[in-house]
Amino acid sequence: MNGRYKRPDNKNALSIVHASQREMEFTLTIKPTEQSGTTITRNIYECFRMLGDALLVAKGVDSQDHLMPIKELLKLNVKTTRPIGLIENLRILRHNMNYYGYSPKIEEVKDVISITENCFKPLFEETLKIIKKQP
Repeated sequence: MNGRYKRPDNKNALSIVHASQREMEFTLTIKPTEQSGTTITRNIYECFRMLGDALLVAKGVDSQDHLMPIKELLKLNVKTTRPIGLIENLRILRHNMNYYGYSPKIEEVKDVISITENCFKPLFEETLKIIKKQP
């Protein structure tokens, strides 16, 4: 396990979920271009990661990396029109941008937006539901 246990914190988890939603709404207002592609992709990935992090915070797990929140998010049983496993591709794309200077092509940015349009809302709603059920 790459995280340490701490006290579950539903209030903080809900705050993270709502911050993720606000950031996603803003990010989707940015016009996709070659220049904005990196920012859009990073922000979208971060919003998904925040949902996974919120689930961990509600369980009392402090993650030390990006893998744990993404894995937690991918465990959710939600119905989407695109596979939620594509979020792992976002993680890899973001990693390549941050550590290897990769710039996503406009087609990739549009695909990232499509993943978001098809997956974010169901994952957001399920995350919210799970956190609100926690004691």
